Amino acid sequence: MQLPDRVSKLTSTPRELAAWSLAHGLQRRFLRRAAAKGDLMAGLATDPAYYDDPYPSYERLRERGRVVRNGFVAGTVDHAVANAVLRSDQFSSSALGELPGPLQRLHARVRDEDTLSPVDPPSMLVVDPPVHTRYRRLVARAFTARKVGRMADRVESVAARLLDDLDGEPTFDLVGRYASQLPVAVIADLLGVPDDERAQVLGWGNHAAVTLDPGLTWAQYRSSSAALREMHAWFDGHLDRLRRDPGNDLLSQVLADPEAADLTRMELHGIGLLVLGAGFETTVNLIGNAVALLDAHPDQLAWLEDNPDGWANAVEEVLRVDSPVQLTVRFATQDTEVADEAVRAGEGVLVYLGGANRDPGVFSDPGTFDVRRDNAGEHVAFSAGIHFCLGASLARLEAAVALRALYERHPDLRVVGRPERRTTRVLRGFEYLPVSTLARVPAA
Repeated sequence: MQLPDRVSKLTSTPRELAAWSLAHGLQRRFLRRAAAKGDLMAGLATDPAYYDDPYPSYERLRERGRVVRNGFVAGTVDHAVANAVLRSDQFSSSALGELPGPLQRLHARVRDEDTLSPVDPPSMLVVDPPVHTRYRRLVARAFTARKVGRMADRVESVAARLLDDLDGEPTFDLVGRYASQLPVAVIADLLGVPDDERAQVLGWGNHAAVTLDPGLTWAQYRSSSAALREMHAWFDGHLDRLRRDPGNDLLSQVLADPEAADLTRMELHGIGLLVLGAGFETTVNLIGNAVALLDAHPDQLAWLEDNPDGWANAVEEVLRVDSPVQLTVRFATQDTEVADEAVRAGEGVLVYLGGANRDPGVFSDPGTFDVRRDNAGEHVAFSAGIHFCLGASLARLEAAVALRALYERHPDLRVVGRPERRTTRVLRGFEYLPVSTLARVPAA
């Protein structure tokens, strides 16, 4: 996505430069140097060549062992190890507690609440129990199986309207016109976002998503910070509006909950940002990745056309083969052991979800896309343990409904032109995916 023009006009302050250096600059310098020396995990984090197809590199990591080290961090593509680390109470999702004292104090001085991202405390992604338990309890009620099931009619209605809007357009960008528009409409309902403000919230969310990656450039950091600052200002006004005129949305329910009475401004913002990410980012990438895979495997699409009840399992196989979230990280809170490997307190373990989902010890012929795979649902695309994705059931529903509706309306849909992958490492999806609804003309 093109960066807003205002970013180039921003002036930097020593505080901003220090914040970037601490969060990304030093890390970026180390990663680039390590990648230049041939370090595979550093290359996966920084080299643009990897985001187009990281899977061969995951297999090279697998050949080196269940847990691989580079002197800076450990990593795994092993399914069992991934599950063990993600579920263990001996690992934390936050690195802040492991920073040396001087860096802790510097971080506190340069921290700017108005640019906090989905991976900054107090986000649910990077806090541990009992704080995490409290936040999750406040929002989990919106994602119960019963409530998600009730959303099916709304998802089908949105999908039908979007497809109606595309009638008469033989070619269009699947991401911009369909895959992103469906989840943003649904999540906007959850957050109580007015119709005329949804486009800007979507834009801010796209910029915030970049912050999940390590080692951002100064330009990337400035652009995401500018978008986040605007988003936090919008959240202030939006929460005030919901306090005056509450609705049936999740945020109105949180504000009315006695348990949330003492939540700070940033805790409320963190909940909103997390729900936006959980309900949007996974789904838009999932739908785009699915269309690309089905286009490359017409035999699988043909089977689904004859067996429409198979769409739910097809979504699980897409999640496994081309995971919308490729990796996460955990930090040991004490000296421990993983797969007979000692892990020191404070050491980080990169869990390559996309690699674990292709573990041949769990999935036969793991590189093959098979929508009838019996154990496709054993993937870890939504993580595991206490940080299992809040929006998993909603993402599954949206993707299954969106894909079935799309191919029922346009059975001849195919990818055309030159698709563009997102230039992100943690999130894997398409920035641009041109498709045509016209049937192929047989060769003479």
